Amino acid sequence: MKKGLEMEKIRVMFLCTGNSCRSQMAEGWARALASEEIEIKSAGIEAHGQNQRAIKIMSEVGIDISQQESIRVNGEMLEWADLLVTLCDNAEEQCPLLSPHTVKVHLPLPDPAKLRGSEEEVMDIFRETREKVRQRVEFVLEQVAYEAAV
Repeated sequence: MKKGLEMEKIRVMFLCTGNSCRSQMAEGWARALASEEIEIKSAGIEAHGQNQRAIKIMSEVGIDISQQESIRVNGEMLEWADLLVTLCDNAEEQCPLLSPHTVKVHLPLPDPAKLRGSEEEVMDIFRETREKVRQRVEFVLEQVAYEAAV
């Protein structure tokens, strides 16, 4: 990642298949937890729009992701990123070529939007996913902080 006397912001992008649940949650958590030296974006291999359940369960922990956009990743975004975090196997497999300066980390999670059951069961899975996403974001932020300190 970036080194030098004048520290530039580190740019982190979270990527999943549709940029509707996992990467949206990751962007929300990262914005809430990261220092000002880190810029955050999320995208998808496709853009499926925002998932209302993801918005609801993030609001339960005081994080508003309702204004985030569901967008499709492009070459400019991949060039922008210093660190790309893929949150599903599909994004890992389908991710276009990265620039030489971009580090990629794969931290997959199942897609909660694909699960079926009662509304209560599905929302519980979304909550579990929210907490697993938080853990992954905290791990990523710890790694970024460590790299910036060395």
